[in-house]
This record gives sequence, C-alpha cells and structure tokens, in this order.
Amino acid sequence: MNVLVVNAGSSSLKYQLFDTNTMKVNAKGLCERIGLDGGRIEHKQADGTKTSREINMPNHAVATKVLVDTLTDPEIGCIKSMDEIEAVGHRVVHGGSYFSESVVVTPDVISKLEKCMDLAPLHTGPHLMGIQGCTEVMPNVPQVLVFDTAFHQTMPKESYFYPLSYDMYENYGIRRYGAHGTSHRYVAGEMIKILGKAEGTKIVTCHLGNGSSISAVKDGKVLDTSMGFTPLAGVEMGTRCGDIDPAIVPFIMEKTGMTPAQMNEYMNKKCGFLGVSGVSSDARDIEKGISEGNERCKLAFDILVYQIRKYIGAYAAAMNGLDAIVFTAGLGENSTTLREAVCSNMDFYGIELDKAVNDKAKVQSNIIKLSTDSSKVKVYLIPTNEELVIASDTERLVKAL
Repeated sequence: MNVLVVNAGSSSLKYQLFDTNTMKVNAKGLCERIGLDGGRIEHKQADGTKTSREINMPNHAVATKVLVDTLTDPEIGCIKSMDEIEAVGHRVVHGGSYFSESVVVTPDVISKLEKCMDLAPLHTGPHLMGIQGCTEVMPNVPQVLVFDTAFHQTMPKESYFYPLSYDMYENYGIRRYGAHGTSHRYVAGEMIKILGKAEGTKIVTCHLGNGSSISAVKDGKVLDTSMGFTPLAGVEMGTRCGDIDPAIVPFIMEKTGMTPAQMNEYMNKKCGFLGVSGVSSDARDIEKGISEGNERCKLAFDILVYQIRKYIGAYAAAMNGLDAIVFTAGLGENSTTLREAVCSNMDFYGIELDKAVNDKAKVQSNIIKLSTDSSKVKVYLIPTNEELVIASDTERLVKAL
C-alpha cells in the first residue's frame, strides 16, 4: 500500500511516501513558507537525488496539490498518478483524553480534534489545515490520525493527575498528557523485541533533542512520562525551561511586567540551553563552548545530565526495577558525550557503558547496544522512526475498513 505520511505545521508540510509492502520510503520532502512570500518545496527521491523549486502556496490545500504534483512528476516523481496514493497518515501532536489510539478521520473525529485546540494551539490548527488540504485534493482517499499523546494514555491516574482542585480536571482537562508518544512507542517496541517479551519488562526511553522527554514503560505500557499538560514540562531543553517551581511564574511576571503570553513565550523560547548558556539552543554549540572553557555552557549541559539521571532513578523506583535504558532522537542518537555523562556514576543500578562502542555510535541508522555484556541494565541507541509507525497504523486501519 502507498501511504502518504504528512506532518503539517503552521506554514509547512513535511511528507514521506511509504510503500508499506517493503516499508521503503520512495520519496520525502518539505513544503515551506505556506501562506507567505517565497514558498518553496524541497524534494528528495529514494536514490538521494534532491530537487527544489520556489512556488507560492497560499494555503495547505495548494501545498498538498504541489506535493502530489511533485510525487507524480515524470522526471522526479515516484508514482504515475494521484490514484496510486491509497491512504494518508497524519502526525497529530495532541489528542487530549479523546484518543488513546490511532483513528480513521470522520466528522466526529474532526469535532473532537477541534476540542483539543486549547491544549496545543500552535499545532492543532495546522493539523486541521493539513487534513482539510488533503481532503480537498484527495477527497476519496482515507485518512488516519496518529497522536503523539496516545501512547501515554495508559498512565494510571496517580501518574497523570495534578493535585489541583478536581474541577480543573473536570472543567478544563488539566492533567499530564505527555508528548513524543509515537517515538517512545517505536523505540520501546524495538527494545521489547530485544528483551524478547513485554510482560515483566521495565524500560526507560529517553527521547532527547531540541525538545526532550523521558518515559517509564512497564510491561510495554507507559507508567509515567516527563512532559505534562504541555511539552514545556520535564527536563531542560533547547529553549524550554522544563520543570520549575510554579511560583516562579507570577514572581517573574510581577518583577518584569510580562503578560501571560509573554511569560509563556519566555519559558518556551528563551530558556533551557539558550537561556542558561547565553550562547545557543543547539547542543553541538553547547559542547563546543564546553571545549573552549565556557562555564555557562558546562552548566547548561550539567543541568540536563543531572535531570536525566534523576528521571531514570525516579522511574526505576516507580517500576521497582530497570531492565533497559534507550537513547533516541537527535541528541540521544548523536551526542556520545551526553550518553556517557548520563550513564556515569550509576553504579547503584549496575549500569556499565562500553565507551569504545559509544564513542563511535552517532550519525547512523542502526540499533546499537551501548552497554557491556556484564552490565545489569542494558543500554541501547535505537534511532526513532515515527513516520514508520504512522505508515503502519494507517495501513492497518485502512485495510480494516
């Protein structure tokens, strides 16, 4: 089955065309500056050939038409006509409490997704535009939504409930939802294959990038996760502060005169690596700064390492044990320094990192065992593949129609 996987942003549309019979990506690309001047599509063929062209795309429907035209182009395309696209799978950031699994798009599903607007205002609107764009261009092609929050819906109430007054949960849906669930689901599933079973397993998955989250996966289900009501919670990130004392928020607002919107932007875009280091939100720049003796870069790095270790320890306690730690996403897959720092001084758990293997494990697509054979806890690098999960779920649900 040819499945088009799309990820719609406010002014962008990422896409990959999967052949689910082989799980091969036949093409991928990005439509950017949708609704703005200077629209552009970047397209990459299966053989690695890249092409780009400038084209105005006033809305997501036009962007969808542009990407379909590109996929069917006689010279750079990989299919003969739009009819060969048998299904569309959408990455959706937030499904609230409505969705605990992937679903086929229906009017009722769209209605419930619209109710999630307040939970992820920067993402839900673009998702709806992406769905509408595909509907306009491919009205007879079934569409499936795969939610980043769905995998975390197995959390027990004591994990996801905040100790606010109960009416805040009842009236506004304030609770822990988590994020990056599709990634956590994929790498946890791969780790379960390695362990040979789901039941009885205790895994901590570390999705570390510009945005980072950590999950406790027990018996193949999420027990807890670091991101909360929004993706702002948890560990320090590129520009996000992560967990802080909530009283800091009104304190800063009173001292600086920031509005709620300005305070929200500050915590999301001006903190984390960028705020602490004063140099950059990019981990590569932070590590370069450390090598040059920049103490604030070292502090930013040390904060993240400490917090990751603290989450691993807390989740090991919550699960009453620990079988494996998985590193994934841009920083988790490529920063040898971060992985080594996190796994050092963890003798209590019997974690032993093979430093020689770890030092070589970056910028690759293979699953790599990073721990020694004598390590009591397995440590693995598992490259994430959210698009593969979306394509697989889409195929499964569409075939069942």
